[in-house]
Parts: sequence; structure tokens; C-alpha cells
Amino acid sequence: MSGWLQHLPILPVVLPLFAGAAMLLFSETRRRARTILALTSTIAQLVVAIMLLGMSGGLIAAPWSGEVGVYALSDWAAPFGIVLVVDRLSAIMLTLGVTLGLATLVYSLARWERAGTHFLPLSQFLLMGISGAFLTGDLFNLFVFFEVLLAASYGLVLHGSGATRVKAGLHYIVVNLVASLLFLVAASLIYGVTGTLNMAELALRIPLLTGDERALVDAAAALLGVVFLVKAGAWPLNFWLVAAYGAAAAPVAGVFAILTKVGVYGLLRFETLLGDAAPAPFGGEWMFYTGLATIATGTLGMLAAQQLDRLAGCTVIVSSGTLLTAFGFDGYALTGPGLFYLVSSVLASGAFFMVIEMAERGRAIAADLLAVSFEAFGLQDPQDPRQIESVVGFPIPAAMAFLGLAFVLCAVLLTGLPPLSGFVGKFTLLVAAIAFEPGPGSNAPHPGLFIAALLISGFAGVVALSRIGVRIFWSTERSVPRLQWIEAVPVTALLLLCVALAGGAGPAMTYFNATARYLEGSGYVEAVLPAATEGFGR
Repeated sequence: MSGWLQHLPILPVVLPLFAGAAMLLFSETRRRARTILALTSTIAQLVVAIMLLGMSGGLIAAPWSGEVGVYALSDWAAPFGIVLVVDRLSAIMLTLGVTLGLATLVYSLARWERAGTHFLPLSQFLLMGISGAFLTGDLFNLFVFFEVLLAASYGLVLHGSGATRVKAGLHYIVVNLVASLLFLVAASLIYGVTGTLNMAELALRIPLLTGDERALVDAAAALLGVVFLVKAGAWPLNFWLVAAYGAAAAPVAGVFAILTKVGVYGLLRFETLLGDAAPAPFGGEWMFYTGLATIATGTLGMLAAQQLDRLAGCTVIVSSGTLLTAFGFDGYALTGPGLFYLVSSVLASGAFFMVIEMAERGRAIAADLLAVSFEAFGLQDPQDPRQIESVVGFPIPAAMAFLGLAFVLCAVLLTGLPPLSGFVGKFTLLVAAIAFEPGPGSNAPHPGLFIAALLISGFAGVVALSRIGVRIFWSTERSVPRLQWIEAVPVTALLLLCVALAGGAGPAMTYFNATARYLEGSGYVEAVLPAATEGFGR
């Protein structure tokens, strides 16, 4: 069995790759076969991710020694070969991404995968790119997996029809294509100067650079930082996010909640690997103030939003800003609480996008189905209740009660009100910020700025969500929404995970704080390059 276990790190990449490719061999009419294959693949990915999470945390016996598992493809060791690296941080992000992917996949089976072609294969390729980005150990393959997830997201953001979706989707595509070009230029510059793209070896070589070589690497790092900030939805590079997420189909917007955190992950990974030698975009005052500006723009966007989908996009921006600010503190005092907040906000945001679609459906079901035309579902008469039922489904018992409760739970989670995991995440961030003591001679920003931003953004979220929620759920112009059980189940599951995260806040925080302590050390470099202490890369 241990022989099979050592190949677990490659499965989150291989499983969606083969599943997506196999589904392309089936015609669109063979929906049952495609659905079974997609569900089987995603469930298997979740099982693998949970096992890797347990192994990286020492909860399950691992086929490798130490905290970090290194998988060398074709048995070529780093830095010459391609390696996948499983540590606490990558395992957390991998499990989170696949969990959200499974929930949105189940939700889409109600009707959204019929709104266009190749939805299920694209969803698998998206998961492949997300998983690979979290696991890869070198910069070039991070670029490759970024391109895989972006290529899949281009198809998904345009899934369905409608002028609004196409316009927002094209903006999304153009911005990310420019970011990809910058990524390639940055990687080329870094390789030209250092002679490597392996992340662990970069952590050894960059601190030794001086003069013009260091200046070139800093310029490349600035470009790379811009790329990650675009992905993270940071100000002023987040102008595309609200429109793109708001116009996307509900399950697509739900799974996109993890995409901004891929950018945050990239910033955190390089910040922790390079330490004090990290260039400006990675950590420190630069990231701190960028995060504050992002929180401010997201907060103003929430107050100005008149539609729930735009409000949800602004909450994603606020969560990214909160993480950037927390990770911008000197040291790693806020890293553990930040990871707790990250998990809670991603789960809540994913559920919120799906709740929004169901809530809005009851108000304007015959209008546009949230920008998806009825022609995409083969409906000739959008006023015919029988045709609407064939797409949306029949009313489930207590539909309004379910939607109202789900909306309130999402609002509580996203604004950080007690007693759910959103409150725990924000409370631990506040406590860590209050207790933060900068080192001697440090020019660290005052933590009071972060505390004020966190409290003000939470209050603004309560005001904005209450205002729109009252208008939606107390409106006299709405009908009882038609829901299917397959839509209610994934939303319920994500919210229950947030409840469980709050109930198990103690063990969860222990794990996240252990992850923060691990990131302070050199365990990653030592595991990937065990010969580094013998002179290689020095």
C-alpha cells in the first residue's frame, strides 16, 4: 500500500486531466456518462486531498519522512527535474479548492451544465490547474498550471449566453492574458539571472545576488508581484472582478471564489521562501498598504452595490484585502489566523454566489435567469410555467425559509458576526494584531490601521447585506422560488462546513498556527534540496 501512497501527490493533477479528456470523447447527449465520470473524479480528488492534508499534518502515516513530501516526476530530483511539493500550506489550499469544486459541480447538475457545451470537462481542467498551482515546486510549472486554470476559466466565464456575460467575460480574458504575458517575462528574467526556476533553489540563490543581478531580479519580482495581485483581485488591479464574477453562472462564480486565493497563495509562498530577501511585492509595508487599499475599495463597493451579485464580488475583494494586509505584517504572527479566515471566507463566498442565484430566481424567473437565455435550455416560450419547471424544477418545501436562513448565515460569515467561523477568523486576526509587537528598528505599519479596516469593512457589510436582503426577501413582487434538492444540498454542505469549522476552532487554529510556524523555518528548502547544505545552490 505504501507503494501506492507515494504517488498520491500526482493524483490531484492526473485525475481531472484524464477525466476531462475522457469526457470530451462522449457526445453532449450522453449526459449521464459525463456526470458519473465528473462526480467520480471530483470525489476521488477530494479523498486524495484529505489524505494529503492528514499526512502533511502528521495525522495520517505518510510515505515520506518529515513535514514535506516531494514527488519527483520521472524520478528526476530537483532542481533538474519537475517536482510536486506537499506541505501544510499546499494541502490546506488543495483540500479547500477541491471541496469548493465538488459543491459547485453538484449544484451545476441541476441545470447549469446544460446552458452550454463542455461545462463538465472545463470544470475538471479548472480543478487540474488549481491543484497543480498549489502543488508545483517550480516557477515555470506554476505558470503552466496558471494557464491551464485560466484557459478553463475563460470557457466557464462565458458559459451560457447574454451580452452582459460576454462583455464582462472578454474583459476578464484580456486582463488575464496581459497578466500571463507579464508572468512569462518575469520568469524569463529570473531564469536568465539565477539559472533556475525551482522555488527552493531560488530561496538559496536570490539572497546571494548583488548589484545589477539583484536589480534585474527585483524588477522581475515586481512584474511577478503584479501578476499575483491581479489574480488576487488587489487594488488597483481588480476593476475586472466584480463584473466578471457577477455575470458568470452561479456555480462558476462559486468556484471562482478560490481563484483570487491562488494569487494570495503565490504571494505568501514567495514571501515565506525568500524571507528577509523578498523583494517589495512580497510581504512588508508594500503588501500591507496594498491590502488596506483593497479593503477600502471593496468596502465602498459593498455600500454602493445595488445588486447582490455585485455585492458578492465586493466581498471577495474585501477578503483578499484582509489576507494581503494580514500577511503584510512582519513575521508570521497573523499567518495562522489569516489561514483560518481564508478557509472560512472561501467556503462562505462560494455558497453565497449560489444562494444569490436561487434568491433572485424568485423575483425575475421569466426575465433572464441571471443573464442565461432560455434559448440555451431549448425554451421557446419563457412565460410557459411547464417549460420553466423543466429547467428550474419544482418548489421544494419551505423554499423561502431555506433561502432566508442560508442568506443570513452567509451574511453572518462574510461580515464576521458571531458565532460562526467568520467571527472566529476575524476575532483571531484582531487579537493577533493587538498583540503584535514590531521588532527593534522596524518600520512596520501600525496595527491599528488593520484593526480599523477590519471593523469598518465588517460594519459596512452588515449595512449593505441588510439593505439588499430586506428588499429581496420582503418584496411583495416575488413568487415562491422553484428549487431542486440538488441545488440546496451543496449550499447546505458548505455552510455546515463553516459551522463545523467554528465548532472545531481550537483544533483548526492549532493546525493553522502549526502551518505558520512551519513557514517560518527552512523545512521546504531542506526537503526539496537535501543536498543544499553540501554546497549545491549556495
